[in-house]
Amino acid sequence: MQPDEHNKTPKENPGYETSDANVPGVAVFLTALVLCLIVFFVFCYGMGKVINYALEKRDGPTDHWHQQVDTKALGNMATSPEMQQKLAEMTQRFPTPRLQTDDGNQDVADLHAREDLLLENYSWVNESEGRVRIPIDVAMQLIAERGLPVTTPSAISEPLLTGEAKPEITVPLTNGFARTAYEQEQLEVARKVNPPAKPETKPEDCCSVRH
Repeated sequence: MQPDEHNKTPKENPGYETSDANVPGVAVFLTALVLCLIVFFVFCYGMGKVINYALEKRDGPTDHWHQQVDTKALGNMATSPEMQQKLAEMTQRFPTPRLQTDDGNQDVADLHAREDLLLENYSWVNESEGRVRIPIDVAMQLIAERGLPVTTPSAISEPLLTGEAKPEITVPLTNGFARTAYEQEQLEVARKVNPPAKPETKPEDCCSVRH
């Protein structure tokens, strides 16, 4: 066997192109592709025109309610106190229930502020009848001095069922009122801005000696 027989390649697969590229076929393919793109864009443009015509026909003729506003001509509209006040008035006039923009934190703080005004100050309940609302500290002091009215227990009492026991009234652990986290943050900021005034100490208090 001669060594050159292994290096010979068959005529069916020589390892390179045996003919030139089909230039007319490539040109026809590219031409067809360009024509398809042109037809597609023309179709989309025509569909847009048809849709816009249908919308204009449905909306009616252009009037002062349907005019296009040039936003660039308006520029940046600066906020003013008068605009903010009018906006606040419009918001307050809007009927309830209103949407809460801060998860109700400010609403709860306003509710507690109104409750504090009622609980810490004198106010009329009915001026014609002479009924006055007194501060809660005064009311607690009066109750501690006079006591609460005692009612006599009814003579007839229902028998307890099996496993039941008489309820015992205990002193509550809290007064039922707690500031929210939002209110505590606002109070902390207020304390930092306006710290409470320190009580003045008299000289005789500092120098007093017990005998």
